[in-house]
Amino acid sequence: LWNGALATKDPKKVAARYSKEGVLLPTVSDTPRTDYPGIVDYFTNFLKLEPQGEIESGNIIIGTNWAQDAGIYEFTMGATGKKVKGRYSFIYVHEDGEWKINHHHSSIMPEGIVTAEPITETEVRDLFQLWNGALATKDPKKVAARYSKEGVLLPTVSDTPRTDYPGIVDYFTNFLKLEPQG
Repeated sequence: LWNGALATKDPKKVAARYSKEGVLLPTVSDTPRTDYPGIVDYFTNFLKLEPQGEIESGNIIIGTNWAQDAGIYEFTMGATGKKVKGRYSFIYVHEDGEWKINHHHSSIMPEGIVTAEPITETEVRDLFQLWNGALATKDPKKVAARYSKEGVLLPTVSDTPRTDYPGIVDYFTNFLKLEPQG
């Protein structure tokens, strides 16, 4: 049922599979989701990857009005073709006549964590050209997208460090009016 809800690409339908007090400890977020709006928020972004999961192995335990399924699953991201293998645990409860997810933990397999490949000096120089190309678009959002989530900009024509995406966009909104080229 949960995988079928993923296939709808509707975060509200996926979140509806969770119990009223459901907890989601998601694969690609450090934020535990402990309520319906939080679960919807997580799946709003995750579903953009068009994930479809397949259980490779699992261990099921059944109790009175509860069940547990824990094991290994693999997702294929339809948007990119990327495959991600992870560990999972689901605890289901029977709530309002339906089986709902009360607890869901998902984590990437430790050996599946991708680390950066070594980079050459030429490739580093090419990264500057990507940034310079973003400047040429005169679109502050395209320039800001070249910065990492934790990026810090110490701007050329401002004394204010920019430490988040909105701040970086704000800076380049004004800076790009000068039509810079590196």
